[in-house]
Amino acid sequence: MLNESPVHDLSDEQCWEFLGNHEFGRLAFHLAGEVHIAPVNYVADNGRLIFRTAEGNKLLGVTMNQDVAFEVDQFTDDAATSVVLRGVAETLEGPDADRADTLPLRPWVATTKLVVVAITPTEMSGRHFELQRPWLHARTD
Repeated sequence: MLNESPVHDLSDEQCWEFLGNHEFGRLAFHLAGEVHIAPVNYVADNGRLIFRTAEGNKLLGVTMNQDVAFEVDQFTDDAATSVVLRGVAETLEGPDADRADTLPLRPWVATTKLVVVAITPTEMSGRHFELQRPWLHARTD
């Protein structure tokens, strides 16, 4: 009997395709000796993730310590996919920041976010999981 694993590693190309098809993830960053996680909308662009932010903890955190992590997930009743990357965050200025105006990247919340941040990955991994979740199939809706 052939048992195929319900867990499948994604290639870098598959990770980038997944990241490009989504626009919401979680940024993990260091601030004052603690690890923080914040939701952000982003766009994948030329091997980097780009997001906008305002003055506050995210900006202070990535300015003081550029080492960050980022995660994007998707799940249904039968499958889940997760891409996690570690990388270096940098604020963009001048023409690099102006280029963000040409990307499909706008704040989801009606607040002003003038600072553009790019994350360049140093490590990336992705996995696709075939889920069992038998309790979902036992519903009698």
